[in-house]
Parts: sequence; structure tokens; C-alpha cells
Amino acid sequence: MVKYVNGKELEELLASTDKTVFCDFWASWCGPCRMLAPVFEDISDKYEDKAVFVKIDVDEEESESAAVKYGITSIPNIIAFKGGEVKDNNLGFVPAAVLEGFVQKNL
Repeated sequence: MVKYVNGKELEELLASTDKTVFCDFWASWCGPCRMLAPVFEDISDKYEDKAVFVKIDVDEEESESAAVKYGITSIPNIIAFKGGEVKDNNLGFVPAAVLEGFVQKNL
């Protein structure tokens, strides 16, 4: 299950979990973001016991600081966090098999 968070909630989550956190930085006007959303949702359901999946809308005022902090200049951009630190990222739309490989590699 994917949870929608803002920048502050992401930081709190990163500080409080030992699981890998996959954060999808997106915006509602972004076509590739909308294409990736159901793929991200399906993968999150499959790996919900091993990782945490969240989404941040980069256009929301409360989330701009997170987008700046993590250098988000293009979306969709999924960042894998481990131990509160950036481990890897995946930029742009990718098919389910590629996204699942990204998740498996970063668990």
C-alpha cells in the first residue's frame, strides 16, 4: 500500500524505520507520473512486508523542501532510502519488471 506524505512526514518516517523506503516524487500534471502510479501501487502491494512505499507531490508547499533536499529536478523520480540515507534512484517511467528489479536490488 502506498501512503501519501509531505516532506516532514518523509523525514519522520526515514528516522523511524529500519525498512527500505521507496519514495515516488511526482506531480498530478505529469503524464509519466500518472502512468507509473498503478505500477508503483502494484509493486508496493507485493513488497509491503519488506519495504515502505510513499509518494510526495512536489507541487505541494509542504513537500517542496524535500524535493530540494533530494535534488529532484525531473519526475517521476523514485528514491530508495536505507537507514535514512539515499541508496539509489530511478528516474522516469519504467515498466513493472524494471521497477520490480529496482525494488529487489535495493531491499
